[in-house]
Amino acid sequence: MVRAYKRSVVVWFYCHMRFCFSTSSFQTLVGCNSCYYLFLSCEPNSQLCKFCDIQVTTCAGKGICNVDCGITSICPNDDDVCVSIWRKKDDNVTFDTVCHNPAQKLYGLVLEDYNNSKCMMKERKGMGSQFFICSCSEDECNENIHFNSKHGNVIPVILVSLVPLLVVAVVVITFFYFYRVYCQRHRPRVDLSEDCPILIDKEGSDSSSTHANNLNHNTELLPIELDVQVGKGRFAEVYKAKLKQGSSVSEEQGFETVAVKIFSYEEYASWKNEKEIFSDADLRHENVLHFLTAEERKMHNQYWLITAYQPRGNLQEYLTHHIINWHELWLLGSSLACGVAHLHSDHTSCGRYKVPIAHRDIKSSNILVKSDLTCCLCDFGLALRLDNALSVDELANSGQVGTARYMAPEVLESRINLENIESFKQADVYSMALVLWEIISRCSAIGEVKEYKPPFGNLREHPCVESMKDSVLRDRGRPEIPNNCWDHDPEARLTAQCVAERFDDFEDLDKLSDCSDSEEKIPEEILVVDEK
Repeated sequence: MVRAYKRSVVVWFYCHMRFCFSTSSFQTLVGCNSCYYLFLSCEPNSQLCKFCDIQVTTCAGKGICNVDCGITSICPNDDDVCVSIWRKKDDNVTFDTVCHNPAQKLYGLVLEDYNNSKCMMKERKGMGSQFFICSCSEDECNENIHFNSKHGNVIPVILVSLVPLLVVAVVVITFFYFYRVYCQRHRPRVDLSEDCPILIDKEGSDSSSTHANNLNHNTELLPIELDVQVGKGRFAEVYKAKLKQGSSVSEEQGFETVAVKIFSYEEYASWKNEKEIFSDADLRHENVLHFLTAEERKMHNQYWLITAYQPRGNLQEYLTHHIINWHELWLLGSSLACGVAHLHSDHTSCGRYKVPIAHRDIKSSNILVKSDLTCCLCDFGLALRLDNALSVDELANSGQVGTARYMAPEVLESRINLENIESFKQADVYSMALVLWEIISRCSAIGEVKEYKPPFGNLREHPCVESMKDSVLRDRGRPEIPNNCWDHDPEARLTAQCVAERFDDFEDLDKLSDCSDSEEKIPEEILVVDEK
């Protein structure tokens, strides 16, 4: 009743002032009395709103605030609604109270909540200051405005919402952890998890992985100075190089030695394949060359692979210049088998699933000798990820690849079983057996050691596929070793895992290395095991 009375007074006063005092003269009281009739004809649906435009306020933008506007106005248009705006820029805080037609934009904004009886403030972004606006459609409803207090309680609300989820997550993680521990304790030994730990760096200064892995290789190139060329293959050249660690140290002490494999612009596909193989974290293993990073050196139209440097060089070079004893044979052979077994395995040493990899170019020159006289595999340019999702056509398109001297009979004959990914592993085992033959042939434990020769040494240095077909397929030729140690059928070959386990069985025989070279005798069993 009070608000209705107030509205009547305001309407009468406004009409009276607008009509009676707008005449050119005050004619008579009777003329003024016509205002009463005008009052009856004034539009009763016009909105009453606080209308002070912009004025300074002490409202802090929280809870409920009064706009402190002493002017109540009848909105000029029938469709107008009441609007209040609270703005804060630096220390300047203002209220803006107006009438406005919601069909039109105000400060570029569309009024969305004008049907409310209360003026509920909503924040609008991108207005050049802290900006809250509300609109409503009852008389003077923009006098007392309401800020949404929920924005001040966001953190408690979030915490209350997340606590149950955090509790569930902790329970699930705890259960999963104890389940994994239980499985590992009761899981039969199917790989080399205890004998071949991952990411163990025994070289110390031989590897610069600690420094290089801490750099952001995605944004800047490593500061590398090439030294000397140490190798050259079909697709790339390998350089010994210096990796600068920091500018505050001297030139001699501020570098670590790394190996840089440089591919030309035309060999991008080979670089890309090797980079993708190396980039798989599950590939990391102490018997796989430690990968640091890959870089595109666009200025020189080159692609680089940066790895740890192994100063002893590749296995072929080492065997050429060294005669080994039984202990060294065991170190080289078992570590080679461990590396190949890791590639072929579908699980990491901690039991996590991984995609098996076929190397497809295992040979003594693609195996490096580490400072502790163990082997690590390198050169993955022809490697193939044996994903079960690969189709027969995709496997067939991988081609007849590898080095002819080390190709398995079924690869030479182009009759590898593409419907079974194990066939690619079997081809690797054949190549590995030839490398093991090279190692054994240079061991003093077998008796007289002849000058180093690669497998099928009677052939020329780089025999072609057709020459190898004649020797391996037609003549059934093999390196000198008892005939019962070879089997032409790939299905009869041991897996790399089995070979590694056989080497484990011979670990106790390492005590033979304490004897003199003339007294050492290589067990016949290892010949049978390793050369199938």
